[in-house]
Amino acid sequence: MKFVACCEYARVSIGARKFDTFGTEVLTLGKLQTSLHFHSRLFDNVGLRPKLLTLGKLQTSLHFHSLIRNFASNSVIKTIMKIAIYTLTSPLHDEKAIAAETEEFISQLLLTDYQLITGNDFEGYGTHALDLIYVRTGGTEGLFKKLLPQLSVARQKRFYLLASGMSNSLAASVEILSYLQNNGLHGEIIHGQPDFITSRIEMLAKTGQARQSLNGCRLGVIGKPSDWLIASGANRVIIKDRLGIEFIDIEIAELIAEINQATACEVAPELDKAAGSPQVKASIDGALRIYKALKTIVSRYNLSGFTLRCFDLLGAVHNTGCLALAKLNAEGIVAGCEGDVPALLSMTIANAVLGVSGFQANPTRLNIEAGLILFSHCTIPLNMVKRFKLDTHFESGIGVGISGYMQEGPVTIFKVAGDLSRHYAEEGMLVRSQSRPGLCRTQQIIHMRDAQHIRYFVTCPIGNHHIILPTHCKATLDELMRAD
Repeated sequence: MKFVACCEYARVSIGARKFDTFGTEVLTLGKLQTSLHFHSRLFDNVGLRPKLLTLGKLQTSLHFHSLIRNFASNSVIKTIMKIAIYTLTSPLHDEKAIAAETEEFISQLLLTDYQLITGNDFEGYGTHALDLIYVRTGGTEGLFKKLLPQLSVARQKRFYLLASGMSNSLAASVEILSYLQNNGLHGEIIHGQPDFITSRIEMLAKTGQARQSLNGCRLGVIGKPSDWLIASGANRVIIKDRLGIEFIDIEIAELIAEINQATACEVAPELDKAAGSPQVKASIDGALRIYKALKTIVSRYNLSGFTLRCFDLLGAVHNTGCLALAKLNAEGIVAGCEGDVPALLSMTIANAVLGVSGFQANPTRLNIEAGLILFSHCTIPLNMVKRFKLDTHFESGIGVGISGYMQEGPVTIFKVAGDLSRHYAEEGMLVRSQSRPGLCRTQQIIHMRDAQHIRYFVTCPIGNHHIILPTHCKATLDELMRAD
C-alpha cells in the first residue's frame, strides 16, 4: 500500500539529517521506530500500533498536526504540507523560454512538497495549506484583475504572490499588490534569495496547515468556567469566524454520572511506582475512572479537546482530574483545567502547530531584573516530561496531582485573548523543573530571552493561565495569529 502518493511526502528529521519518503515505499512502524529511536510512549500517545502506517491513518492519528515531537529524544515527524503554485504568464512571452526560467527558479528553492500548475487553471485554489500565485512575467496585471472575482470566492486570508527576478515578474507583482491594497484586500510578495523564499514558503505552509486542522474543531466546555476566572471570557462568534472552532457546552453533572458508572481500572505499573504515598496510590483508581469518563464524553460529542471545571470534582467524587488531563493530552486530546476557555484555545492552537498541547500553568513568582519566572500547576501532559511523580492535588491535599520534570531547554510562553484581539508569544529557556512544598506540584523556572518581556505579566497580561511549549516557536505562532 502506498504511504505517500504524487508530490506528497513525509520528511523525517533527526538533528541536521533529513530523509524523504516518496512514492510507493511502504513505511512500517518498525522502520519508523528504528530510524528515529523513538521512545515507545510517543507511539502509545498518538495511538499507533505495529502495522502498516498509511497516509490516511497517519493524518487521522495526528489530527493533521504539522509536527509530533518526542522532546526527550529530540526527534521530529513532519506531516505533509500541501503547496500549490499557480502561474500567471503573459501570452506575449515565449512559453518555451518562460518554462526554462520557471524550472531554474523553482529548482533553486529545493521544494519537494508542491504542485506546479501552469496555464489558466485555478481550480482548487484556496483548498491547499498554501496557494501561491507565481507571477512569471510582466504584462499579467490584467489577467489577474479578470481572475480576481473567481479567486476571491475561495481565497485564503491574503494573496501570496511569488516573484522571480526575471521577465519583469517582480514589477508585475508590485502592481498587482498595489491593486489589491487599493481594493481593501491583503497580499504579500514573496521574493528574494532562494533560501529566504524557501523559508517563507515553509512557514506559510506550516501555519496554513495548522489553520486547516483548526477549522472544524469541536471543543467541549465541561461545566462553566471557574468562578475566579473573571477576566477569561471568550467571544465564540469571533473564534468561529476566524478559526472555524466550535464550542460545545456540557453539564458537569453528565461527567459526574459517567464517573460514578465507570468500572474499576487496571493501574499501570509505572503509575503505581510513581505514587509518592499510600494515600496517592489509593487514589489512582478513582483518577483513572475520571479519565475513562472523560474519554466517553469526548467520544459522545466528537470533541478534539475540552476544558474541565475540575474543582467541582473535589466534592463530588473526592478526586481530581489532573491525571486524566495529563494522559489525555499525551494521547492527542487537548485537555485544559478550570473551565478556562482562552487557555483551551491557546492549547488547541499550539497543538495544531506542534502536535503537543503545552503545559497550562500559573505565573507564580517573578524576578524581573534577573529575567526569571516560576510557573506551576498540578498537571502536565505526560508526553512533555522525561519523568514524573504522583502527589496529591496542591490546594485540596486529595486526589492525584502530577509532579512532572520536563527536559531543560528552549520554551515558548503562549496565550491568546478570548476574542483573538491579541496574543503573547515570547521565548525563553527552561532552567529547571522542581517540586517544592507550598506550590502546585509541577514547577518550572524559565529564563526569558529579554527580561523586559516579563513586565507583560505585571502590566498587561492576558489572564492568569499561560501555556508553556517545549520549543522556540514564536515566529510560527505570530504568523498564525496574524489577523487579516
